[in-house]
Amino acid sequence: MTTDQALAPAIRVQGIGKSFKDLQVLRGVDFDVRAGSIFALLGSNGAGKTTLVRILSTLLKADAGTATVNGFDVGEKPGEVRESISLTGQFAAVDEVLTGRENLVLIAKLRHLKNPGAVADGLLARFALTDAGNRKASTYSGGMRRRLDIAMSLIGNPPIIFLDEPTTGLDPQARIEVWQTIRQLASQGTTVLLTTQYLDEAEQLADRIAILHKGTIIQNGTLAELKQLLPPAQVEYIEKQPSLEDVFLALVGDTAETDSTEADSADDDGRTHGRVPAGKEKQ
Repeated sequence: MTTDQALAPAIRVQGIGKSFKDLQVLRGVDFDVRAGSIFALLGSNGAGKTTLVRILSTLLKADAGTATVNGFDVGEKPGEVRESISLTGQFAAVDEVLTGRENLVLIAKLRHLKNPGAVADGLLARFALTDAGNRKASTYSGGMRRRLDIAMSLIGNPPIIFLDEPTTGLDPQARIEVWQTIRQLASQGTTVLLTTQYLDEAEQLADRIAILHKGTIIQNGTLAELKQLLPPAQVEYIEKQPSLEDVFLALVGDTAETDSTEADSADDDGRTHGRVPAGKEKQ
């Protein structure tokens, strides 16, 4: 690997635009994601988060702009991009009729890996699911199901993983379990692009946070940099730093976007955010 390749961002997005008929969803989106980091794309419902993830994961074509993932252009080399990534959507895409282990073995076989049973056992141990490995996934709690879903996404060791609102519908304890899993991924060198509408999630996890509003990135920085956008409040001579929620609402206003035609809800009927096995087109 050359020095330039080593220093290149894992994900680069430049001027990405996308419209659905008369609705302009993305309006020239730009950002870079450093390899091995957690990058949070923060925005309200309808902001364009899922549309962008679907473009980066080659499930949707952009109308304008360019994007590279792991050094591959998403438009020109979609096969190489799919070999470099895994996508975990808003709802866990596990087969509830199968056991946890059987789910993992199935994906390992689809990726044509040798010894899929050993791969499954290793991931069950890594995600603290060994004791539940022979139970049907339908018996799992929300947090366990999501951990299994992420484990399935990691089969084949993709260097980049997209997590599209991974804690949607989870209870607080399950969210914490998923957060711990995401931190573990980054600590082991995986690049994570996380979309979320939860301010505390971005605050807890992200190395950098980009705020997507009405199809454009209106701010991009570390948590400390975003907090500096607002002056500290003074209460009885005690300095109070603004929270990420203060920054977010000041930037986008307090009126949430509710455009139901945006691809965050309409593109896939709220259920089809699955993973794309390496080199396989989604049918």
